[in-house]
Amino acid sequence: MSDVYSLHGTTVAEIFSSGLENLDRIEAVAVAVIWKDGDVTAGASNTTNERLAFMLLALEQHIKAGLFRNVLQNPS
Repeated sequence: MSDVYSLHGTTVAEIFSSGLENLDRIEAVAVAVIWKDGDVTAGASNTTNERLAFMLLALEQHIKAGLFRNVLQNPS
């Protein structure tokens, strides 16, 4: 599975700046934006449905691993 790095605490400007600095290394982008008015915009760039599904699977695995760590650290 691919490595997933947390962006928690990163500003929007830092994310986009890093993307521009590493443009030659980026194959595709998937993004979801929550606007201040509550609207959500989501989509993906020039990628296949299979690659997008892989990206979502990697994120899901990252989220589940974090939830599992929290359960083990804070047993009820």
